[in-house]
Amino acid sequence: MTGTSAMTAGFGAVKLAYVAAFAAAAILTFGSLARIGDVQDADTRRGLAWLLAGSGSWAASTVGFLLAPGPTLSVAFHTIGLVIGLSTVGAWLYFTSAYTSRSIHRNPTLRRIALAVFLLVVAVKVTNPIHGLYYGVEMVQTPFPHVAIQNGVLHWTVMGASYALSAIGYFMLFERFEAVSFDTTPLLVLVGLTGLPIVLDIAGFTSPALIDVTYEPIGVAVFAAGLFFVFLDQFQAVRVAGERDDPVVALDTDDRIHQFNQAAERVFPDRLQGSIGKPLDAVFPDLVETSEEKQLVEVTDTGGPQYYRVATTPFTGGQTRLGRLLVFTDVTQEERARRKQARQNERLDRFTSTVSHDLRNPLTVARGRLEIAAEETDSEHVETALSALERMETMIEDLLDLARHGQPIDETEPVSLSTAATEAWEMVQTHEATLEVAGERTFEADPDRLASLFENLFRNAVEHAGPDVTVTVEPIEEGFAVGDDGPGIPPEERSKVLESGYSTADSGTGFGLAIVSEVADAHGWSVQVTAREAGGARFEFSGVN
Repeated sequence: MTGTSAMTAGFGAVKLAYVAAFAAAAILTFGSLARIGDVQDADTRRGLAWLLAGSGSWAASTVGFLLAPGPTLSVAFHTIGLVIGLSTVGAWLYFTSAYTSRSIHRNPTLRRIALAVFLLVVAVKVTNPIHGLYYGVEMVQTPFPHVAIQNGVLHWTVMGASYALSAIGYFMLFERFEAVSFDTTPLLVLVGLTGLPIVLDIAGFTSPALIDVTYEPIGVAVFAAGLFFVFLDQFQAVRVAGERDDPVVALDTDDRIHQFNQAAERVFPDRLQGSIGKPLDAVFPDLVETSEEKQLVEVTDTGGPQYYRVATTPFTGGQTRLGRLLVFTDVTQEERARRKQARQNERLDRFTSTVSHDLRNPLTVARGRLEIAAEETDSEHVETALSALERMETMIEDLLDLARHGQPIDETEPVSLSTAATEAWEMVQTHEATLEVAGERTFEADPDRLASLFENLFRNAVEHAGPDVTVTVEPIEEGFAVGDDGPGIPPEERSKVLESGYSTADSGTGFGLAIVSEVADAHGWSVQVTAREAGGARFEFSGVN
């Protein structure tokens, strides 16, 4: 083989290597799109698909540039590659913004500006044959005969701006990787590979040993292969763990600790230190695996116990289950309030038990002795004492009702205003009184306590307005109202009537309307005492859902 033939063969081998490298990058990148559905987050998936499609097309246009039979077609492929390559900058920023849970990619103003700049730069690129300011063209022989692109100032300006924007994406990714407390080195390497070809870009510009083309599609291809075929589960876990401010612990399919974020490490430093690979029950023995309900984890520190509610969500990649995520939400204030209320309820139960038994027993004895004394003597003092004992028993019964109805409501159900009022009316001795239900609505309530509310309002109306009173129940905008056509309640008395022990009737205990107030409070309703337009008392209940 002559020297010229050997040189020609060498040129051919180098050219073949370039074509093979960019063709492989195109195939690998397009092939990775087949697994794009495994990416959970829709926006991340969309941005990544755009990036891969653009990078693959960019690599394919470079192959066309290298294999084109003449300078004109080579330049055409080069121009196509310039346009596609520019679009990948937007795809990269969209992808990195979505992956790191930012809203940059959704900002309409930024998107309009980006589109305008893109179209402007594209116009400059495609009109280069007219003005020649973006690049020049010449034929060179090293390292093989090809069309060499002599990039101008506009090219380097756009290239510098593109790399600066791309650097923002790198910053967002590295910041996200820092937000989790496990080894993200593989992901750092993969992301780094997308930027490494800049070294080849510079070498191609400064040295005749490499042709002056853009090598980024090769880096993206390696990134795609590593991401989709090796590190996809870790990539997904980083996104999920890093996007939350709450502590997050990722478990693998065997319920072993796989990863966790920095928030989890701050809350559970002792538990999570060296926990990677350990079974969940060894790290969090206080979590009951068989329970389907959200569970509580207690953390003891110098400031007192902290409580975190644990929610479990499946962690998948496409159709493949990768494990599950434990998300810890700080519910310290709510739990402390709940426990305080539980202690108060416990004390209230002890109190009502004392009232119900320890007071009733001696009253029963006293009542029995007085009844015997009443049979033996005709003294008016005995009758007065018996009346006082009956009043005491009534007060005890009302006091117990007040205590019971003031406790928090655990469950509610849809109730009909008309049905609840009508049924409560039938339980009250209403004499000649009349009930009118002027309308209907359905809302959430505890049926038993709602019945007690209506019963006490109806008794109060009959007691204070007379046996022939007309009571009206009607829906209002935010709830319902109960009114009567009696004398009403003086304005100066309206703030007092809902207080325990307040009564204007000699036979009243003063607990009836207090029970009404307690039932409303237990439901989270507001009650206002006012007057009807036609006269009479009116109780308005708002905040009723």
